[in-house]
Amino acid sequence: MKKIIQTSDAPKAVGTYSQAVQVANLVFLSGQIGLHPDTAELADGFEAQAHQVFKNLHAVCRAAGGSLEHIVKLGVFVTDLGNFDKLNEIMQQYVTAPLPARAAVEVSGLPKGAMVEMDAVMSLDV
Repeated sequence: MKKIIQTSDAPKAVGTYSQAVQVANLVFLSGQIGLHPDTAELADGFEAQAHQVFKNLHAVCRAAGGSLEHIVKLGVFVTDLGNFDKLNEIMQQYVTAPLPARAAVEVSGLPKGAMVEMDAVMSLDV
């Protein structure tokens, strides 16, 4: 059975999807961009957006009974791979070893003009 995860501590979905879906011990987190959950305003600049993305992901993880440490796979989408080193620096502030598997790809555009978006798979058994 699917369990829908929803929290007001992360931005509302901007489309026809759930913030996360739990199936057994796995939680599939939808992409998060750097929107502040209270204002729905996009943070200013890559660094601020990346920090907000991690805060949003953490809020959804908490709502599902986990944390960022439970993430086993992280997908990262950026509009400029020139920010790759900065992304790694910021990620180190939120995730520690053992690190999740990760993909980071450059895309031509993201919702609402965001510069970074991340989705994840979390295991509650970790």
